[in-house]
Amino acid sequence: MAVAHSLRFVVLLLGVTYCICKRYEPTWESIDSRPIPGWYDEAKLGIFIHWGVFSVPSFGSEWFWWYWQGRKLQPYVDFMNKNYPPGFTYADFAPMFTAEFFDAKQWVDMFASSGAKYIVLTTKHHEGFTLWGSKYSFNWNAVDVGPRRDLVDELASALRKNTDLHLGLYHSLFEWFHPLFREDAANVFKTNYFPTTKSLPELYELIMKYKPEVLWSDGDGGAPDKYWNSTGFLAWLYNESPVKDTVVTNDRWGAGTICQHGGYYTCSDRYSPGHLLKHKWESCMTIDKRSWGFRRDAALQDYLSTEEIIKSLVETVSCGGNLLLNVGPTHDGRIVPIFEERLRQLGQWMKVNGEAIYSTTAWRAQNDTVTPALWYTYGPNEKAVYAITLSWPTNGSIILGAPKVSAGQTQVALLGYKQLKWEPVAAGGLRVYMPQLSPSEMPCSWAWTLKLTGAS
Repeated sequence: MAVAHSLRFVVLLLGVTYCICKRYEPTWESIDSRPIPGWYDEAKLGIFIHWGVFSVPSFGSEWFWWYWQGRKLQPYVDFMNKNYPPGFTYADFAPMFTAEFFDAKQWVDMFASSGAKYIVLTTKHHEGFTLWGSKYSFNWNAVDVGPRRDLVDELASALRKNTDLHLGLYHSLFEWFHPLFREDAANVFKTNYFPTTKSLPELYELIMKYKPEVLWSDGDGGAPDKYWNSTGFLAWLYNESPVKDTVVTNDRWGAGTICQHGGYYTCSDRYSPGHLLKHKWESCMTIDKRSWGFRRDAALQDYLSTEEIIKSLVETVSCGGNLLLNVGPTHDGRIVPIFEERLRQLGQWMKVNGEAIYSTTAWRAQNDTVTPALWYTYGPNEKAVYAITLSWPTNGSIILGAPKVSAGQTQVALLGYKQLKWEPVAAGGLRVYMPQLSPSEMPCSWAWTLKLTGAS
């Protein structure tokens, strides 16, 4: 695992070893100079988990409360009028958030089976309900109402028994209807009652209690980073916190910081640039195309297929990013079978093709200019170029236009199968002859990887 705190210099003086460590100042220039911990870039795949009181109505979106009471969108108003009595409030959903079927070990086993290397749990979404017994969220947290359990602790404890997974925690800076935030907003954020008494204390509490290795910030409410004291908090996180050497952060630390400041960039939900970026980035995306939280009204066509998920993973990694794939559990703590199927099928693919994903780097070409839907990664440990084709060729061969090959040195193998025959093509590159395989002989069912050694 790479040391992320800073570059460290060891000096020998009078037989004593000293460590001179860079300290980060509360400025974006200093904060942005911190290297990304190596484990994160090697991981490539994470699981996002959106869970909260919004999982009770489980209708439309995890933004249910805002769409119902904030924007008063008609489908949400009609849903409440039809199904709940007059005077029913959003807070009345909280006792129904029961989590009686939540089994942290079962969740962790499922996430590990997907091939993911880290998870990110929504400890608090914009509704303000915390999944741990926060001292700053009296009677609006999972210990005081609903499950009456510390759900963050249960998942963190189960995850740490699986050494292959890193713990990540999501935290929303703002809350839609918190009176202190609304007062600050009315004052055009010239006052900071909310961050100093609620949001920042929660962040310190999360770090000290659970020691996450990913801190996924979100929800600035239109307030600038100075209002949130983001650089001050991050300087503490990188200098003093118990996870200062391993923690990774994103870029959502106030209005104008996204895709500009922080750790890795997210830029926008479901971000997919299609080309190599100079800065480390992450694509957070949902299996349910329309919502991050669980929806009872979701139809089959609303879910991404396994093939579509693998396509997103391949394109993201080829362009230097990580994929954070979201599932939405039910109010009672279940991850429904369609999510489980997608995760386990993704894991089956990763068992064959993970060599072309984990610990790879972007190659000089991201996708092939001759054959469409063919993406490249590079494995420095194997000194191999990986060409991942999203479709099996129908004519028995596939042309790779980007690699430079040598007849005496280059070898081509199909991951999960064996060495393949190839020949150079006049325009440059090579033609690889694919084997004739029955469905049962195929190494995997979606996207196939050619491993090239001795190529440049």
